[in-house]
Amino acid sequence: MEKNQKKAYIFALSSVFFWSTVATVFKLTLRYTGYSELLLMSIIFSLIALLSIVTIEKKWPLFRDLKKNDIVQSVLLGFLNPFLYYFLIFKAYSVLPAQVAQILNQIWGVVIVLLSIPILKQKIGLTSISGVFVSFFGVVVLSTSGSFSFGGIKEPLGITFALLSSIVWSLFWIFNTKNRRDPVISLAINFSAGFVFALIYFILKENSGNFNLEAVAGSAYIGFFEMGITFLLWLKALKYSITTARVSILIYLAPFFSLIFIYFILGEKILVSSLIGLLFIISGIIISRKDKKAIL
Repeated sequence: MEKNQKKAYIFALSSVFFWSTVATVFKLTLRYTGYSELLLMSIIFSLIALLSIVTIEKKWPLFRDLKKNDIVQSVLLGFLNPFLYYFLIFKAYSVLPAQVAQILNQIWGVVIVLLSIPILKQKIGLTSISGVFVSFFGVVVLSTSGSFSFGGIKEPLGITFALLSSIVWSLFWIFNTKNRRDPVISLAINFSAGFVFALIYFILKENSGNFNLEAVAGSAYIGFFEMGITFLLWLKALKYSITTARVSILIYLAPFFSLIFIYFILGEKILVSSLIGLLFIISGIIISRKDKKAIL
């Protein structure tokens, strides 16, 4: 594909815009339905989007090239994402303010550095280590509302869910580092498996069955723009960009734009501790990425 930096920025900023809106949509949709219903519906819409992409790009023949091990691996990864990851993140949003949940979710950028040490046997330098400490200081500021005491932690279970979601997301991408399969095909299998897991969970759990219009609309937005189409837009941005770094840096705009949507649409007062926590978390991620020893 011919490099075109203007197109790369258009695709990248489109991705950033959609990712900036999802925290607000998560919280809004959870007003009308439960997290298990939202999980099931959003995966269904995402699967529709991914299979549509497979059809448009005429990639169905690639499924025939998959080996048994490829399918098993993709199914297992489908348990991590979308099923477990979105289960945890929806649970977190159901109890936490949107600003806290979305900022805590950013910590995956340094969690992936830590997990790569035992899993990928990766060696990291002092730069990455210092970045990790900076980010986790931001987590403490955010979680305690700046009080630096356990008394400041208002929703410990929600914070646990948000942090666990970052671990699951990091594991998903670490295990994907050696995946040489077409990314759209891999995701299509991931989400097919995730749908089965979500359906089983929905059937086993007592649900209110809130499939109202607002819930379906929110789930469709999440499925298409958080899980599905936006991924393709980001891939296009990376392919058109002269260097990955030129568009990758734009991803750090998303959590800040997200706070704007949260403030104006949800009406949440943005706390000073949230802004400080976010700045420390993002700074720590950027510092970690400057480590020349890091491969992620």
